[in-house]
Amino acid sequence: MKNKSAIKIINTFFLSAIIVIAYAAVAMAAETATLQNTDCIKCHKKEPATVERNGGLHKTAVGCLDCHTEHPPLGTKTIPQCAMCHTGKLHYELENCLSCHSDPHEPLALQLDDNITSACLTCHPEQGIELQKHPSKHTELACTFCHTFHGEIPECSKCHEPHAQGQTTKDCLVCHPVHTPLIIQYPNETPRAYCTPCHEDIGELMNKTTTKHKTFTCAFCHRGVHPVVPQCETCHGRPHSAAQHKAIPNCLDCHLDAHNLAK
Repeated sequence: MKNKSAIKIINTFFLSAIIVIAYAAVAMAAETATLQNTDCIKCHKKEPATVERNGGLHKTAVGCLDCHTEHPPLGTKTIPQCAMCHTGKLHYELENCLSCHSDPHEPLALQLDDNITSACLTCHPEQGIELQKHPSKHTELACTFCHTFHGEIPECSKCHEPHAQGQTTKDCLVCHPVHTPLIIQYPNETPRAYCTPCHEDIGELMNKTTTKHKTFTCAFCHRGVHPVVPQCETCHGRPHSAAQHKAIPNCLDCHLDAHNLAK
């Protein structure tokens, strides 16, 4: 009976020793094992798929383990700080990165609030300079009033009635740069219908005139930056005698209106 008890004690001792050795071996293996990026996807399905679909530089320049340098149970700092990589630019000094970059696995899929400007200008300073240098109603708006998501190019008709039926945003931008909309420049071929909605009285005069001016677009004469008033001599030179031009230097004293010439 005593022999059986002794054998039982010895077996229990050896079994415990084996278990301890096994746990120690597992622990040592865990300490020395090196994870690979390909290991992450075994447990984390969503994040790698997001990076693959829309990760930007987080897809091409870094891997999972470049950011997530620790993993439980041996590591506790599993969520990295953005500043670990992103430093040296004004934009990176902003607080609360995740308020816009809500998912770091697709960092350019920004979630924007309704009233953001200063944060945008840390990456897009040239647009801010244009808006301040050439004040317009656009200057008074927050960037996110027009750009409701990052990279959005809104339709002008969202806020503005087109000058002429059928005008598209592409047509608008030929004359009106979006961040300096009052610096109006246009090609000579710009249809008169784009001008007359703002200059209705001039349009009516052009419809009445029987001179060659009737065939011209507005931009043919009013070339350059709006508003520009051309000199008659640009096209006509000095067609009358020197004495007549000296006596009546202003052509419109006789011809009354360039849009409805009196001969």
